[in-house]
Amino acid sequence: MGLIPVPDGEVATIVSSLEMRRRPPLRPLPPSPLRLIRWERPAPEKYRALFRRVGARWLWFSRLAMTDQALTAIVHDPAVHVFAVLDRAGVEVGMLELDFRQAGACELSYVALVPELAGKGLGRWLMAEALMRAWVPGVERVWVHTCTLDHPHALGFYRAQGFVATARTVETFPDPRLTGLLPADCAPQVPLLAR
Repeated sequence: MGLIPVPDGEVATIVSSLEMRRRPPLRPLPPSPLRLIRWERPAPEKYRALFRRVGARWLWFSRLAMTDQALTAIVHDPAVHVFAVLDRAGVEVGMLELDFRQAGACELSYVALVPELAGKGLGRWLMAEALMRAWVPGVERVWVHTCTLDHPHALGFYRAQGFVATARTVETFPDPRLTGLLPADCAPQVPLLAR
């Protein structure tokens, strides 16, 4: 067993990839006060604002670091379906992104609600919506990844939905709170180490 030092100013996480090889049995959608709407060709700044709202707590930064051109190439691709989750007042409180760019597969790129909604059972509703939309004709594999920086129950939640872990990797990256992509006070559960 060995410990690998992570340089100050960087963050390390263990990424787990999970997949589902057959469509789960159809069940009625859990009740929810939320609704899902398709975002056709979202503007980069609008997309990033919601991405930041749902992911800053977990140090999501990848889409914040992309140029407008690179982000637009993904979220405007006809094989990438982006949805916003709206509350009763029409406020965006979550997102779902399905990536069908690989033949025969659908990646649940992002499945998230704002942290304030955690623990209210709404994640089951969003996952049911995601799986219903992911399992279209021709799809033989639905997959997702999570990491140790994500919500502490994320991995268990995906496994409870029928996903099976297939791979694990270690990822290191410059801390986005130090690069200016995220505020220094987000993700207080992750120590900010800089000298």
